[in-house]
This record gives sequence, C-alpha cells and structure tokens, in this order.
Amino acid sequence: MRTLVLSDIHANLAALEVVLADAEGQWERVWFLGDLVGYGPQPNECVERLRALEPLALTGNHDWAVLDKLDVDDFNTEARMVVRWTQRTLTAENRAYLQDLPPRRVAPPFTLAHASPRHPVWEYILDLPTALANFAHFDTACCLVGHTHVPAVFALDEASGEMDFALVEHGDVLDLSRHRLIVNPGGVGQPRDGDPRAAYALLDDEAMTMEFRRVPYDIAATQALMRDLKMPRRLIKRLEQGM
Repeated sequence: MRTLVLSDIHANLAALEVVLADAEGQWERVWFLGDLVGYGPQPNECVERLRALEPLALTGNHDWAVLDKLDVDDFNTEARMVVRWTQRTLTAENRAYLQDLPPRRVAPPFTLAHASPRHPVWEYILDLPTALANFAHFDTACCLVGHTHVPAVFALDEASGEMDFALVEHGDVLDLSRHRLIVNPGGVGQPRDGDPRAAYALLDDEAMTMEFRRVPYDIAATQALMRDLKMPRRLIKRLEQGM
C-alpha cells in the first residue's frame, strides 16, 4: 500500500494544499506524525482539511499545548503567543478532534511517534547518541518521527552496532528493508533545514521504499495572513528562510 507521510503542518494551509496537489493520485492512505497546529495562521482550516483525509494521525507538542496538556510556559515567547491565539481561535469540534489523537501508534512493521519513541511528545532526535538510545524503545523495523522539521534518516546495523546518519533531499529514495531505521519526512508547514519548500514523503510498504519530496508553496500568502494577525515577526521571517 502507498502511504502519504506528513508531519508538522503547523496551521500552514498553503503548504498543506500544495503537498496534497503534488502527491495527488500517488497514495492510498495518509499517516500524520503530529503538530497540526501552532506557529501558523489557519489552524481550523488545517484540522478540517486533514480530517477529511481520514488519516492515521498523531498529536504533537504544539497540539498538546493548545489542549492544555503541556505547560505553555515551556515554549519560547513566539511559540507561546501563537499557542494562546490558537486556543482562542480553534473551534470546539476541531479541539475535540485533536483531543482524541495519541502521540504514538504502531502500524507493523512501523512505529509512528511525533518526537521520538522514547518520549513521543517532546524529544528532538538530532544526533547519533539520542537516536541510538531510542532504538531500544520500539520493536518494529522502522520508526517514523517528526518534530525536528528536518528530513533525515538514522540507520542502525544491529549485527555490527554501527549507526549512520544522513540528511535527505528531494527525490531521494530510501530502502527500508536494510537495517533498523528512524526516519523523519521533514515538516510540511515550517521546514528547518535551510530549504523553505514543504517537505513530505511517499511510503511504499510493498516495495519497502520511501521517497522524499519537496515542493514550493506560496510562502508570501501565509506570511501575509500572519502579518494580518500580528503574529511574531521571527515566525513570519523563518518561513522564507527554511530555518
């Protein structure tokens, strides 16, 4: 089966719509790895658009903050401002949808976690020691994570104990049948690898491959909405920087 893998939409409808258009006709189901809201200007629209796809979906740390499941004071000033605005803006129906999402699921041979299998809501897997520690916290061959907004692969050769790390680019195809893996498809709504294009992946679980995709979207349109809402300048600027 072909799966559209999305993460970290962050209320950026323009980015989500372009990703869906780019992947049209190439998937049969959707997996979403969390952080549907936060940072961006269209939380209700993004929740409703994703819900319509009937995805296997997770919650993320920003989703939890909006639901008062995390202390908003743990966020930086800009993120905290948008969390509080989102709390005021989100409809009761969309809030209820977020409320029901777990931070981790298992869909053999895959584990899905927003941040990490060890700490599903809030842990950044950005280095080899953190990745290595997390392999002990899932039993499947591959774990899909989001949270960092950086498309990347950590591969563990259990026979030798050696582990490799690689950033991935548009068009890269990963063989999922070799070694155990922690894989991040990157962020749809707020990439942080220096490439401002929306990131996503297409998973083929029969061929056991994952193709990484990048697609440009109308960043200026999202920024204009954010300016109208008087959202923090740093959050507006970072969209064009991909940081």
